[in-house]
Amino acid sequence: MSGPVGIPRADLPAWRRWLRYRVAWFGISVIARSILRVRLEGRELLVDGPAMYCFNHLNWADPMLLLVAFPTSVRLYFYGPKEETLRRGARNRLMFWVGIAVPFRPTKDDLLSSIKRAQAVFASGASLAIAGEGAIHVHEGDLLPLHEGAAYIALRAGVPIVPVAITGTSWMGFRRLVRVRVGAPIPTGVRPTHEAIEVYTWRTWHALRAMVDDDRDPPVPGRFGRWLTDLFNDWGPGGRAAAGAVRGPNPDETRLGPDGTTRSPDLTPATASAG
Repeated sequence: MSGPVGIPRADLPAWRRWLRYRVAWFGISVIARSILRVRLEGRELLVDGPAMYCFNHLNWADPMLLLVAFPTSVRLYFYGPKEETLRRGARNRLMFWVGIAVPFRPTKDDLLSSIKRAQAVFASGASLAIAGEGAIHVHEGDLLPLHEGAAYIALRAGVPIVPVAITGTSWMGFRRLVRVRVGAPIPTGVRPTHEAIEVYTWRTWHALRAMVDDDRDPPVPGRFGRWLTDLFNDWGPGGRAAAGAVRGPNPDETRLGPDGTTRSPDLTPATASAG
């Protein structure tokens, strides 16, 4: 992207950005709902105003299904993808055309610009969604550690963090149910110190981990479902089999408890009682 730091595709008139968003939402909705059953739960917990929606990440389709499930009254942008450019690849070009991505380079040498874009998104009255784990994982009912970016950006902007649990995308199949569940917003309002960022990162992790605790891996689908599930998934070395051996932390053994208080003597967050 070029030009001054602002909301994505600030080079376009506001009416054109709105039109592209609605066209993309309609097209993706038609395709997604013709294949899957997408259900939003906890709609009443959606924030009336800017918020950071932090979701678990099981599949390449999660961001699009989140877009489909949320009402259009929630103007949603996505923090990511981690790409050198959005001009290559069908998905990247689509996100660039729609103008819903706040990307950052794999080298992370443009983090300041991406954070300023995130701030501009909130300033416009819109919300930001982020796959807090930073990568997809195999198992439902599990959650990898969250990166600190979601907490840092939310604390810096003073917006609430809202956990969102996506269930049913580890294996997708024709007319299978995908549930998008909205959790209780986590208020912020403290300075983004190192201690506060760590506390809010783990507070968000515990909230989201509790939401997926009862989820279980669905049965492996037929040929079409297997193809659809892994169409754009990047499992890394060893493929899906190797990724299946990776598990997230045990909630009872994590460094910070669900209330943000420490379980180990080497950290005493000054802001543990904040929020």
